[in-house]
Amino acid sequence: TERSYNALRLAGSLSKQPGEQVRVFLIGEGATCAHAHQKVPQGHYNIEIMLKTVAKHGGEIGVCSSCMDARGISDAELAEGSKRSSMDELTAWSREADKVLVF
Repeated sequence: TERSYNALRLAGSLSKQPGEQVRVFLIGEGATCAHAHQKVPQGHYNIEIMLKTVAKHGGEIGVCSSCMDARGISDAELAEGSKRSSMDELTAWSREADKVLVF
């Protein structure tokens, strides 16, 4: 959706800024954003590439393990730079964060 696209545009831009720490947690339907080997029509954005950009610039990408399981996504199917995560990790990230943005 445009929600995922816009969230990752911002995360990618922030991850390129010196001194910024970016963490993206994909939950619910958002977990499908981390599916590897996405093929999109020419001219459309590729969420997998956008996630890789965040990771390439030091951002962390966690994917809700329960949401992955519910959608049949295995660890091997995750986009490069993404990892299986948990509600405990999201809780820790939220507690450590100066700002939390939700899309």
